[in-house]
Amino acid sequence: MIYILITGITKTYAGDDKTSDHTVTISIPEVALLDLEGSKSITLTPKAPTEAGQGFDFTDAKDNSVWINYSSVVGKHKYRNVTVEITSGQVPDGLKLIAVAGNDIGNGKGKTGIPSGRIELSNSPQRIIYNVGSCYTGSGQQSGHNLIYKLDIESDADYAKITNADTDLTITYTLSDDN
Repeated sequence: MIYILITGITKTYAGDDKTSDHTVTISIPEVALLDLEGSKSITLTPKAPTEAGQGFDFTDAKDNSVWINYSSVVGKHKYRNVTVEITSGQVPDGLKLIAVAGNDIGNGKGKTGIPSGRIELSNSPQRIIYNVGSCYTGSGQQSGHNLIYKLDIESDADYAKITNADTDLTITYTLSDDN
């Protein structure tokens, strides 16, 4: 009877081996987040003339208080762009509004984007940063890409189109897949 009991125990463990395995799945979600840090309201004003016969001076009609921060995780060999457009309002006649994104400041990690250079803003989306891969820029002011806005006259011939008025514009930045 003891013999049968020992044989039964041996048969119970006969299916086990000295190794075993199971599956572990690593799942990295796609991420596309963008935020503007710094001033939420900007006023650009040319310097008014102080002497008869002079015109407006647009030299100091600029602002650099806004920073673009983003986090991005893309698929293999995929990239994103940051586009900018005026989504509400229109630049007054005779004037142009320029936006320039600086290089990423380096507070994050990964494949941050490349600035496109000087963009004259309009009601159509334009690429201001391109080649954004899997990365993050860091969060807050002094992280990511510094934005510079500059108000200027279209040309000297357009000076006659300038009128005394305040114009509100909504500027929208979008992080989207590169097509």
